[in-house]
Amino acid sequence: MAEAEEPKVDGTKEEERERTEEEEVEVKFRLFDGSDIGPIRCNAAATTVAALKDRVVTDWPKDKTIVPKTASDVKLISGGKILENDKSIAQCRAPFGDLPSTVITMHVVVQPSSTKSKPDKKSNKLPKTSRCSCTIL
Repeated sequence: MAEAEEPKVDGTKEEERERTEEEEVEVKFRLFDGSDIGPIRCNAAATTVAALKDRVVTDWPKDKTIVPKTASDVKLISGGKILENDKSIAQCRAPFGDLPSTVITMHVVVQPSSTKSKPDKKSNKLPKTSRCSCTIL
């Protein structure tokens, strides 16, 4: 009888994993000023971080002073980690975020791409000087 119970336990764990992968989750995005975008519902296994970034750029509030132009200007942070574009939400979720009916909050950081912020020619010509000083009395 113990042998019959073991496959059932493994089967239950497998079913739980499949249900988690197909699970719809709610995600909201916390902006730099404390306001939010969302929550939005999406499939945890099928939705990638890149798709979420596209959604953030599309839904960005018009009244903000800082506005991302492309998805590459946006970084998403969840559970203290910067999320990678090719990963799905299910792969990025922290174990403590698996509580039912909770909204996953991702923090949004806007960083313009490096091609836009070219160094100023004037600043290259100036000699580098130290601006700090110490005085010992």
